[in-house]
Amino acid sequence: MSDQLPVPLDPVEAALAQTPARVLAGRAGPAYRTATLLKLREDHAAARDAVHAEVDLVRDFGAELVARLQLFAVQTQAASKAEYLRRPDLGRKLSEAARDVIRAQCPAGCDVQVVVGDGLSATAVAVQVPALLALLQDGAAARGWSFGRPFFVRHCRVGVMNDVGALLSPAVVVLLVGERPGLATAESLSAYLAFRPRPGHTDADRNLISNIHGRGVGPADAVARVFALAEQFRAAGRSGVGITEGAAPQLDG
Repeated sequence: MSDQLPVPLDPVEAALAQTPARVLAGRAGPAYRTATLLKLREDHAAARDAVHAEVDLVRDFGAELVARLQLFAVQTQAASKAEYLRRPDLGRKLSEAARDVIRAQCPAGCDVQVVVGDGLSATAVAVQVPALLALLQDGAAARGWSFGRPFFVRHCRVGVMNDVGALLSPAVVVLLVGERPGLATAESLSAYLAFRPRPGHTDADRNLISNIHGRGVGPADAVARVFALAEQFRAAGRSGVGITEGAAPQLDG
């Protein structure tokens, strides 16, 4: 055995290894170094592109997955991306045409209903969702739970879960939606979960798994957490405040 002590990490390298944030970047006079400035502009452009891009199911998910899951697309009451960004309220409500299509295409009363929404990052949806959809379908099958026909909602905000709950009455709704992109990544996705959501429910009635991306929560871990929460919802008969990951459910009554 060697008697030599391990060489300690350089303090700057140790700090940089812990975060993607722009710390200890140095400077050129009062300004950023050129490499830092160029990377900042690149990441800002990626974030803007993620917000303004549109999801194409076949291009982004692949024709095989779209066909296997019978994925289809509907839209909220926001008629365009510009209106969606100006009017968050319209992104929380399905259009009348969307309601008709969902009623006709999706079975009601399933144990799990997965919805995909573009949210504020089409990039995150394209990168993260294909793997998650397959794992969610497998996880439901392993538990003997019925899995509703998933669909994509364009110009989507989280509150659209309430309309889905009212239309289809699933036990658990899982919304996979693009997070607001930052300068660390434009590929981060959130999974919002709710037990029997209905109009009038708020964020207090929902649970969230965030930071699903390559440097954050991986697909397998995210899906395991989704089903662990769903099992707690079913046992407690509710979701939201009072439901904590890893905790034993507190039963109503």
